[in-house]
Amino acid sequence: MSSQPGLVAVITGGASGIGQGLAEEAARRGMRLVLADLDGPGLERVRVALRTMGAEVVTKVTDVGQLPQVEDLRKFAVEHFGSVDLLFNNAGVMQTGYSWEISKAQWQRMIDVNLNGVIHGIRCFVPLLLRQGRGGHVINTASLAGLLSSPLLAPYNVTKQAVVALSETLHYELGLLGAPIAVSVICPGPVASAIMRSNQHSDAAGDDLSQLLDGRIRTGMSPTELAKLVFEAIDAKHFWILPHKTFKGALERRVRSILEETNPQFRMPEVQGEEHAPQ
Repeated sequence: MSSQPGLVAVITGGASGIGQGLAEEAARRGMRLVLADLDGPGLERVRVALRTMGAEVVTKVTDVGQLPQVEDLRKFAVEHFGSVDLLFNNAGVMQTGYSWEISKAQWQRMIDVNLNGVIHGIRCFVPLLLRQGRGGHVINTASLAGLLSSPLLAPYNVTKQAVVALSETLHYELGLLGAPIAVSVICPGPVASAIMRSNQHSDAAGDDLSQLLDGRIRTGMSPTELAKLVFEAIDAKHFWILPHKTFKGALERRVRSILEETNPQFRMPEVQGEEHAPQ
Protein backbone atom coordinates (compact mmCIF):
# COMPACT_ATOMS: atom_id res chain seq x y z
CA MET A 1 0.00 0.00 0.00
CA SER A 2 2.65 2.50 1.00
CA SER A 3 4.25 2.39 -2.45
CA GLN A 4 1.22 4.10 -4.03
CA PRO A 5 2.07 7.75 -4.78
CA GLY A 6 -0.01 10.51 -3.29
CA LEU A 7 -1.26 8.66 -0.20
CA VAL A 8 -2.00 10.82 2.83
CA ALA A 9 -0.32 9.91 6.13
CA VAL A 10 -1.18 11.50 9.48
CA ILE A 11 1.63 11.14 12.04
CA THR A 12 1.34 12.24 15.66
CA GLY A 13 4.53 12.88 17.59
CA GLY A 14 5.97 13.92 14.25
CA ALA A 15 8.42 16.57 15.46
CA SER A 16 11.26 14.23 16.44
CA GLY A 17 12.44 10.67 17.05
CA ILE A 18 10.35 7.84 15.64
CA GLY A 19 7.73 10.23 14.28
CA GLN A 20 10.28 12.19 12.31
CA GLY A 21 11.79 8.99 10.96
CA LEU A 22 8.36 7.78 9.83
CA ALA A 23 7.69 11.15 8.18
CA GLU A 24 10.97 11.09 6.28
CA GLU A 25 10.37 7.56 4.99
CA ALA A 26 6.80 8.44 4.02
CA ALA A 27 8.12 11.46 2.12
CA ARG A 28 10.60 9.27 0.24
CA ARG A 29 7.65 7.15 -0.84
CA GLY A 30 5.82 10.15 -2.27
CA MET A 31 3.20 10.50 0.46
CA ARG A 32 1.50 13.70 1.46
CA LEU A 33 1.95 14.35 5.15
CA VAL A 34 0.05 15.79 8.09
CA LEU A 35 2.32 16.04 11.12
CA ALA A 36 1.09 16.73 14.64
CA ASP A 37 2.98 17.39 17.87
CA LEU A 38 2.97 19.66 20.90
CA ASP A 39 6.40 20.91 19.85
CA GLY A 40 5.61 23.70 17.40
CA PRO A 41 9.21 24.72 16.64
CA GLY A 42 10.12 21.07 16.14
CA LEU A 43 7.25 20.62 13.72
CA GLU A 44 8.40 23.63 11.72
CA ARG A 45 11.96 22.29 11.57
CA VAL A 46 10.74 18.94 10.25
CA ARG A 47 8.33 20.61 7.81
CA VAL A 48 11.13 22.68 6.25
CA ALA A 49 13.40 19.64 5.97
CA LEU A 50 10.70 17.52 4.32
CA ARG A 51 9.80 20.24 1.86
CA THR A 52 13.41 20.35 0.72
CA MET A 53 12.83 16.68 -0.17
CA GLY A 54 9.89 17.76 -2.32
CA ALA A 55 7.22 16.50 0.06
CA GLU A 56 3.78 18.02 0.47
CA VAL A 57 3.53 18.50 4.22
CA VAL A 58 1.36 20.48 6.61
CA THR A 59 1.68 20.62 10.38
CA LYS A 60 -0.62 21.29 13.31
CA VAL A 61 0.27 21.73 16.96
CA THR A 62 -1.89 19.13 18.70
CA ASP A 63 -2.30 17.72 22.20
CA VAL A 64 -3.41 14.17 21.41
CA GLY A 65 -4.68 13.78 24.96
CA GLN A 66 -7.48 16.26 24.16
CA LEU A 67 -10.21 14.76 21.97
CA PRO A 68 -11.33 18.11 20.46
CA GLN A 69 -7.78 18.76 19.27
CA VAL A 70 -7.60 15.37 17.55
CA GLU A 71 -10.98 16.06 15.97
CA ASP A 72 -9.53 19.32 14.70
CA LEU A 73 -6.53 17.42 13.35
CA ARG A 74 -8.83 15.17 11.32
CA LYS A 75 -10.67 18.19 9.91
CA PHE A 76 -7.33 19.85 9.15
CA ALA A 77 -6.12 16.78 7.24
CA VAL A 78 -9.31 16.51 5.18
CA GLU A 79 -9.37 20.24 4.43
CA HIS A 80 -5.82 20.10 3.04
CA PHE A 81 -5.76 16.74 1.27
CA GLY A 82 -9.36 15.53 1.04
CA SER A 83 -8.75 12.14 2.63
CA VAL A 84 -6.49 10.07 4.90
CA ASP A 85 -4.91 6.71 4.09
CA LEU A 86 -2.49 5.97 6.92
CA LEU A 87 -2.80 6.98 10.57
CA PHE A 88 0.27 6.73 12.79
CA ASN A 89 -0.74 7.05 16.45
CA ASN A 90 2.83 7.62 17.54
CA ALA A 91 2.97 10.38 20.18
CA GLY A 92 4.39 9.22 23.50
CA VAL A 93 6.06 10.34 26.71
CA MET A 94 8.07 8.60 29.44
CA GLN A 95 7.81 8.52 33.23
CA THR A 96 10.06 6.66 35.68
CA GLY A 97 9.81 6.06 39.41
CA TYR A 98 8.22 3.78 41.97
CA SER A 99 4.57 3.24 41.06
CA TRP A 100 3.34 4.45 44.46
CA GLU A 101 5.45 7.62 44.37
CA ILE A 102 4.49 8.79 40.89
CA SER A 103 1.99 11.59 41.34
CA LYS A 104 -1.60 11.58 40.16
CA ALA A 105 -0.74 14.29 37.65
CA GLN A 106 2.17 12.26 36.26
CA TRP A 107 -0.01 9.17 35.91
CA GLN A 108 -2.70 11.20 34.19
CA ARG A 109 -0.22 12.76 31.77
CA MET A 110 1.02 9.32 30.71
CA ILE A 111 -2.51 8.02 30.28
CA ASP A 112 -3.56 11.10 28.32
CA VAL A 113 -0.69 11.02 25.82
CA ASN A 114 0.26 7.35 25.52
CA LEU A 115 -3.19 5.78 25.73
CA ASN A 116 -5.87 8.41 25.21
CA GLY A 117 -3.88 9.73 22.27
CA VAL A 118 -4.31 6.38 20.54
CA ILE A 119 -7.96 6.08 21.61
CA HIS A 120 -8.71 9.56 20.28
CA GLY A 121 -6.90 8.82 17.02
CA ILE A 122 -8.97 5.68 16.51
CA ARG A 123 -12.24 7.38 17.42
CA CYS A 124 -11.59 10.30 15.09
CA PHE A 125 -9.99 8.64 12.08
CA VAL A 126 -11.36 5.09 11.81
CA PRO A 127 -14.90 6.32 10.98
CA LEU A 128 -13.34 8.45 8.25
CA LEU A 129 -11.41 5.48 6.86
CA LEU A 130 -14.61 3.39 6.89
CA ARG A 131 -16.59 6.11 5.11
CA GLN A 132 -13.94 6.41 2.43
CA GLY A 133 -14.58 2.75 1.57
CA ARG A 134 -11.09 1.98 0.36
CA GLY A 135 -7.92 0.55 1.86
CA GLY A 136 -6.41 2.20 4.89
CA HIS A 137 -3.97 1.40 7.66
CA VAL A 138 -3.78 2.29 11.36
CA ILE A 139 -0.34 1.96 12.93
CA ASN A 140 -0.03 2.33 16.70
CA THR A 141 3.34 2.80 18.40
CA ALA A 142 3.61 0.72 21.56
CA SER A 143 6.94 -0.57 22.89
CA LEU A 144 8.68 -3.65 24.21
CA ALA A 145 7.04 -2.39 27.40
CA GLY A 146 3.78 -3.35 25.72
CA LEU A 147 4.88 -6.99 25.92
CA LEU A 148 7.24 -7.07 28.92
CA SER A 149 7.06 -5.26 32.25
CA SER A 150 10.02 -3.63 33.96
CA PRO A 151 10.23 -2.07 37.44
CA LEU A 152 10.14 1.71 37.82
CA LEU A 153 8.20 2.12 34.58
CA ALA A 154 4.65 1.49 35.77
CA PRO A 155 2.80 4.19 33.78
CA TYR A 156 4.76 3.35 30.65
CA ASN A 157 4.14 -0.39 31.05
CA VAL A 158 0.44 0.14 31.75
CA THR A 159 -0.21 2.50 28.84
CA LYS A 160 1.85 0.61 26.27
CA GLN A 161 0.29 -2.75 27.16
CA ALA A 162 -3.09 -1.10 26.81
CA VAL A 163 -2.09 0.12 23.34
CA VAL A 164 -1.22 -3.45 22.34
CA ALA A 165 -4.59 -4.72 23.63
CA LEU A 166 -6.45 -1.91 21.88
CA SER A 167 -4.62 -2.60 18.62
CA GLU A 168 -5.50 -6.31 18.72
CA THR A 169 -9.13 -5.47 19.47
CA LEU A 170 -9.31 -3.00 16.59
CA HIS A 171 -7.76 -5.60 14.27
CA TYR A 172 -10.45 -8.12 15.23
CA GLU A 173 -13.28 -5.58 14.94
CA LEU A 174 -12.29 -4.41 11.46
CA GLY A 175 -11.98 -8.05 10.47
CA LEU A 176 -15.52 -8.75 11.66
CA LEU A 177 -16.73 -5.92 9.41
CA GLY A 178 -14.69 -7.12 6.45
CA ALA A 179 -13.29 -3.60 6.25
CA PRO A 180 -10.27 -3.04 3.96
CA ILE A 181 -8.37 -1.39 6.81
CA ALA A 182 -5.28 -3.02 8.27
CA VAL A 183 -3.89 -2.51 11.77
CA SER A 184 -0.29 -2.76 12.99
CA VAL A 185 1.35 -2.25 16.37
CA ILE A 186 5.02 -1.29 16.65
CA CYS A 187 6.84 -2.70 19.68
CA PRO A 188 10.39 -1.39 19.45
CA GLY A 189 13.25 -1.59 21.88
CA PRO A 190 15.70 1.32 22.11
CA VAL A 191 15.36 3.79 19.23
CA ALA A 192 17.53 6.89 19.18
CA SER A 193 15.41 9.77 20.41
CA ALA A 194 15.08 12.34 23.16
CA ILE A 195 11.97 10.78 24.70
CA MET A 196 13.59 10.88 28.15
CA ARG A 197 13.34 14.67 28.06
CA SER A 198 9.64 14.13 28.74
CA ASN A 199 10.45 12.29 31.98
CA GLN A 200 9.40 14.12 35.13
CA HIS A 201 11.64 12.82 37.91
CA SER A 202 9.68 11.61 40.91
CA ASP A 203 12.39 10.01 43.08
CA ALA A 204 16.07 9.10 43.19
CA ALA A 205 15.48 5.62 41.82
CA GLY A 206 13.57 7.04 38.88
CA ASP A 207 16.38 9.52 38.28
CA ASP A 208 18.99 6.75 38.19
CA LEU A 209 16.88 4.68 35.82
CA SER A 210 16.20 7.64 33.56
CA GLN A 211 19.92 8.21 33.11
CA LEU A 212 20.42 4.54 32.25
CA LEU A 213 17.53 4.51 29.80
CA ASP A 214 18.52 7.81 28.22
CA GLY A 215 21.96 6.44 27.38
CA ARG A 216 20.57 3.25 25.87
CA ILE A 217 17.82 5.00 23.95
CA ARG A 218 20.09 7.68 22.47
CA THR A 219 22.43 4.96 21.15
CA GLY A 220 19.61 2.70 19.94
CA MET A 221 18.38 1.89 16.46
CA SER A 222 18.15 4.95 14.24
CA PRO A 223 14.64 6.25 13.47
CA THR A 224 15.52 5.94 9.79
CA GLU A 225 16.25 2.22 10.10
CA LEU A 226 13.12 1.68 12.19
CA ALA A 227 10.95 3.52 9.68
CA LYS A 228 12.15 1.34 6.81
CA LEU A 229 11.24 -1.78 8.80
CA VAL A 230 7.84 -0.31 9.65
CA PHE A 231 6.95 0.48 6.05
CA GLU A 232 8.09 -2.95 4.90
CA ALA A 233 5.71 -4.42 7.48
CA ILE A 234 2.92 -2.12 6.32
CA ASP A 235 3.39 -3.29 2.74
CA ALA A 236 3.15 -6.90 3.97
CA LYS A 237 0.14 -6.04 6.19
CA HIS A 238 1.84 -7.44 9.27
CA PHE A 239 0.09 -6.76 12.55
CA TRP A 240 3.13 -7.28 14.77
CA ILE A 241 6.07 -5.01 14.01
CA LEU A 242 8.97 -6.15 16.21
CA PRO A 243 12.16 -4.36 15.10
CA HIS A 244 14.33 -5.76 17.93
CA LYS A 245 14.49 -9.55 17.84
CA THR A 246 16.68 -10.27 20.86
CA PHE A 247 13.83 -9.72 23.32
CA LYS A 248 11.92 -12.81 22.17
CA GLY A 249 13.64 -15.04 24.70
CA ALA A 250 12.37 -12.80 27.51
CA LEU A 251 8.86 -12.84 26.02
CA GLU A 252 8.95 -16.63 25.75
CA ARG A 253 9.96 -16.87 29.42
CA ARG A 254 7.09 -14.58 30.40
CA VAL A 255 4.52 -16.60 28.47
CA ARG A 256 5.90 -19.83 29.92
CA SER A 257 5.63 -18.36 33.42
CA ILE A 258 1.98 -17.48 32.79
CA LEU A 259 1.13 -20.90 31.41
CA GLU A 260 2.96 -22.66 34.23
CA GLU A 261 1.51 -20.25 36.81
CA THR A 262 4.91 -19.43 38.28
CA ASN A 263 5.81 -16.09 39.83
CA PRO A 264 7.37 -13.61 37.38
CA GLN A 265 11.07 -12.91 37.70
CA PHE A 266 12.79 -9.81 36.38
CA ARG A 267 16.31 -10.05 34.96
CA MET A 268 18.37 -6.90 35.33
CA PRO A 269 19.33 -5.22 32.02
CA GLU A 270 23.05 -5.69 32.59
CA VAL A 271 22.44 -9.46 32.69
CA GLN A 272 20.14 -9.74 29.71
CA GLY A 273 21.54 -7.03 27.48
CA GLU A 274 18.88 -4.65 26.20
CA GLU A 275 15.92 -7.01 26.23
CA HIS A 276 14.00 -4.84 28.66
CA ALA A 277 15.16 -1.43 27.46
CA PRO A 278 11.93 -0.01 26.03
CA GLN A 279 11.27 2.80 23.60
